[in-house]
Amino acid sequence: MIEYQKILDSNILNVLKEILINIRDKGLSNNNQLYITFFTNHKNVELPNWLKQKYPEEMTIVIQYEFYDLEINKNNFSISLSFNDIKTNLKIDYNSIISFADPSANFGLILQKNKIQNNLKKNLGVDNSKKSNVINFSEYKKN
Repeated sequence: MIEYQKILDSNILNVLKEILINIRDKGLSNNNQLYITFFTNHKNVELPNWLKQKYPEEMTIVIQYEFYDLEINKNNFSISLSFNDIKTNLKIDYNSIISFADPSANFGLILQKNKIQNNLKKNLGVDNSKKSNVINFSEYKKN
């Protein structure tokens, strides 16, 4: 059985990794900014406790002007960002990432769409017994 969704997810993660490598090696122009939304309660995410308390489920970071020590690893990336003038180290597992976007380039990808939709359906009591393996790429196109 070919696991199409798994292959697609892996390749979307490779896009993010390439973007992060580009930022690490070349920096960002004044216009570019990268928004990354991720699950803070993921087992392999490392944040200070005060940040986890403030964002117990998910948060969005912005990589733009001030970021330090960006390291790209096989399963995660680490970065230092400033929160209220406090330099903070974050380690973000790729599997915790929900989405990433650069609004200045009108570009973005959602990685955890299926998980989010399934959780929403469960919370709303929608029947999830019928599954579709068809991916509608028109949902990913910008108008």
